[in-house]
Amino acid sequence: MTRYALSMLLALTLLSSAAWSADAKQTPIPLWPGDAPGEKGDIGEEAEQPARGDNITRIGNVTKPTLTIFPATGENKSDAAVLIFPGGGYNILAWNLEGTEIAEWFNKIGVTAIVVKYRVPARKGQERYAAPLQDAQRAIGMIRERAGELGINPNKIGVLGFSAGGHLAATLSNNFDARTYEAVDAADKQSCRPDFCVLIYPAYLVNKQTNEVSPELKITSETPQTFIVMTQDDGVGVEGPIYYYAALKKAKVPAEMHLYPTGGHGYGLRPSKNLVSTWPARVEDWMRSRELIR
Repeated sequence: MTRYALSMLLALTLLSSAAWSADAKQTPIPLWPGDAPGEKGDIGEEAEQPARGDNITRIGNVTKPTLTIFPATGENKSDAAVLIFPGGGYNILAWNLEGTEIAEWFNKIGVTAIVVKYRVPARKGQERYAAPLQDAQRAIGMIRERAGELGINPNKIGVLGFSAGGHLAATLSNNFDARTYEAVDAADKQSCRPDFCVLIYPAYLVNKQTNEVSPELKITSETPQTFIVMTQDDGVGVEGPIYYYAALKKAKVPAEMHLYPTGGHGYGLRPSKNLVSTWPARVEDWMRSRELIR
């Protein structure tokens, strides 16, 4: 190896270490060392959709998944971390509403947050969650592999998802025994089982024709402890969360569900006149009761 090549390798190593350090913030880290599994280059260029006047940043055509880390700091810093999956119907990602704004709130309660930019839209010929599940499995393995550098406990890494991101969080929570892709490096030897799961207005949890939990959600006693939020007037329908909760109860998985009368869908944590706006406080209470944070 030439002196130039060696110096470049050292520089890249230092850059990588800096990106993973607990002091780094909002530095997107590539999820895959090269192209993500199965990518054919037929999706198009990643781009934000035109603004709609609702202060929501919508990102589409994601082919290069990333992690954006928001480290917790200060006296109330805990050793817990949460990976956040924004929603968007597996078509786009509501990046700020259901991603970065949530990460900033978790930081306030002492939790390190990681926003996952997973692949959208759904790939042709695949289940809509197939590529995102690969990204989710890879993401939690990478965070667990680097837990020491991030100052977190590898046994306190959870997931939170909104809408389609909620379905992704639930799918990951029930599909962790084996990777759905060939291992890339040591991160893929880590467990990809979340230690806890938070589902906020989750979609696609139930087959509406049969009123049965979706087949990819194979709930067992090993499914992580779960917290669920839903409203009765959500257009997605309350049946999914209710049936999912019942299945968790049957499997003896610790679970808590809050069903509110009004609030609709897609509110994130932005305040409103609806009682559902208090869900972040309930999540904090739940995390304290489960001894995930102090």
